[in-house]
Amino acid sequence: MDELPISKNMHFEMTIEDIGSKGEGIGKIKDFTIFVEGGLPGDKIEVRIVKVKKSYGYGKLIRIIEASPLRVTPLCPHARRCGGCQIQHFDYQAQLDFKRKKVEDSIERIGKLTDVVVHPTLGMKEPFYYRNKAQFPVKMKDGKVQIGFYAQRSHDIVDIPKCYIQDPINDEIIKIMRNYIETYNVPVYDEEKHKGLIRHILTRVGFKTKEFMVCIVINGKDIPHKDQLIAQLTKIPNMKSIVLNHNTQKTNVILGDTITTLWGQDYITDYIGDVKFEISPLSFFQVNPMQTKVLYEKALEYAKLNGDETVWDAYCGIGTISLFLAKKAKKVYGVEIVEAAIEDARRNAKINHIDNVEFFVGKAEEVIPALYEEKGIKADVIVVDPPRKGCDEVLLETMAKMEPKRIVYVSCDPGTLARDLKILSEKGYKVEEAQPVDMFAHSVHVETVVRLSRQ
Repeated sequence: MDELPISKNMHFEMTIEDIGSKGEGIGKIKDFTIFVEGGLPGDKIEVRIVKVKKSYGYGKLIRIIEASPLRVTPLCPHARRCGGCQIQHFDYQAQLDFKRKKVEDSIERIGKLTDVVVHPTLGMKEPFYYRNKAQFPVKMKDGKVQIGFYAQRSHDIVDIPKCYIQDPINDEIIKIMRNYIETYNVPVYDEEKHKGLIRHILTRVGFKTKEFMVCIVINGKDIPHKDQLIAQLTKIPNMKSIVLNHNTQKTNVILGDTITTLWGQDYITDYIGDVKFEISPLSFFQVNPMQTKVLYEKALEYAKLNGDETVWDAYCGIGTISLFLAKKAKKVYGVEIVEAAIEDARRNAKINHIDNVEFFVGKAEEVIPALYEEKGIKADVIVVDPPRKGCDEVLLETMAKMEPKRIVYVSCDPGTLARDLKILSEKGYKVEEAQPVDMFAHSVHVETVVRLSRQ
């Protein structure tokens, strides 16, 4: 057996030539591939080998000898440690190019489709302060309260006084929460011992309405000194909702099922375009409303509606895409497995006075064919926006059987998107074009809208 050219703890100088799907730099040492977190194409660096596999290894970036022209100084001093922004050191235009290439490579490599037009990624004018939801874990370390974000691949908290991708009001909320915990010695949750009270602080903000919500996730029924905390939090202009979420399970799932309203209402409102939504702590609502509008407008364009169509929205959530489509379609049917989401969807349709939508609870792959057989409800256009794992294969079968003229596929994972496009292309659908949208600037994630038409 050939001896490997590298071993653990060896130091090398190398040049990064490419970037991997998780944003890691890729280069070679003696023709042996090395992945380096934080490396960028064009960097000349010193690395220490930390892990060796049969045909590749991992290196730790020790120092930059010569920086890549694509390298920028991150706005956030914690960017390298914090798990929130994996590529803040990467020039923003280069991030957009990387995301386009990631989508194109997946479609070609996994989907085996070589003639799909993948457009340049639609980015943000200002790629900071864009998130409308933050989840801050809380821990004690050496007797000090830590509130921040998890470091990459760990449950260690990077204690951050200021985050550059969240709404700046979060800095104020976290200051108040830290002061409250320290002043009243409120016990902080210990995930190993399953003891302590305060687990997470979740915040939501309406980008158009500027309404704020604070949700305190606790391992228990109530919190002490709540009047004093409410008095501090309600000094923040437009604070609309302060709630407790009860999660007494020994789990790393953040939210429990039960909510108690401490002050104000149990939801905030916001808009995507001119559609209004009521958002509770448990609602799934896209975290970047400005880019969500860009994404949905592209989905609407790809649906090519003229007002006569029946549209199915599979995985409809709280009805965000359905209500967008309803303005241009004859009738929209939404289906979603989460009952609370469908209750939200029906309420959102009502507050927008949209009456040509109907929502169903259940699995899309069961509900859609059942209604087709029982009531003859067919689809001219089907829109799917599945979770990261992609569409259920039975649903793909069902969609092909129903023979809609067009399918619009909205995806948050290029790998499962490419897999599903391959299946649909084998069932008589031509994959026409793909539009990546940057919903999560400075992270490696990318959303994509794809237009398919029946052959």
